Amino acid sequence: MSTQLRILRLFNLAFGTLAMLAVALLSAFITMRLAIHGREVDVPSFSGLSVPDAQKRARSKGLSLNIENRFYSTSIPAGHLISQSPSPGETVRRDSEVRVTESLGSQQVQIPNTIGQSERSATIAIKRLTLELGTVSYLPTDGPPDTVLAQSPPPNATNVDGPRVSLLISQPPDAASPDTFVMPNLTGTSFAVASFRAAAAGLHIIRTPDPVAVAAANPDGSASPATASGAYQDAVPVTPTFTYPTGNVVAQFPLAGHKVTRGDGVHLAFSHPTPTVDATPATPTPAP
Repeated sequence: MSTQLRILRLFNLAFGTLAMLAVALLSAFITMRLAIHGREVDVPSFSGLSVPDAQKRARSKGLSLNIENRFYSTSIPAGHLISQSPSPGETVRRDSEVRVTESLGSQQVQIPNTIGQSERSATIAIKRLTLELGTVSYLPTDGPPDTVLAQSPPPNATNVDGPRVSLLISQPPDAASPDTFVMPNLTGTSFAVASFRAAAAGLHIIRTPDPVAVAAANPDGSASPATASGAYQDAVPVTPTFTYPTGNVVAQFPLAGHKVTRGDGVHLAFSHPTPTVDATPATPTPAP
């Protein structure tokens, strides 16, 4: 066999090998693209659907629904959805969560007049009408302590957005001190933002993996850290150094508006807690 023929055969063999390798790589690429896009879906529209119908449509797309808010609406019947996020048409991965807002229909409940009542009486009056207790804030005043000074929405208000009543409660002037603060609202914030706000008030974060534990410690907004301590036996004060909780704050204790003292711990639960956290005890940063 001549040398020229031998070289030609080696060239054909090398060319065939490269061609087969190119075909294999192309097939793998196409398969990967199909697999990735096969796990993606377009978010359907849930607006105007009843909750059961919306859940059925979400399941058909491999999605889940999370009713994040409930508002009154004169145009959307009760039990139907007003809005959603992500918006219809957006592409998301299967098993993603779609946050929706449910309509409570037209306002049927009259907003009670709690001004002049004690905090406990006002809370009972609000919940008796199936309304939610919103933010409770405190104001030092010379008048009678533990008395509702103002509320939002005002008594007998109509066309309100949601079934939530916030209160402003009086407290003795000497109850306020330079080390006493009004608890900021941390719900919905990231770990970084929550840490900054807590540190500004001289507080430290205690991460609680289960949001149910946070809610159980404060079912009526009147519990104190001392009475709720049993719900946090597994909670550890942390200042993460390498791994941070993902997601946003879904529950906090004390609630926004409650009186706290510098150095107190704030119990937070996150929507996607991290399995492990490399942590050291927190050192609160004094507020300027």
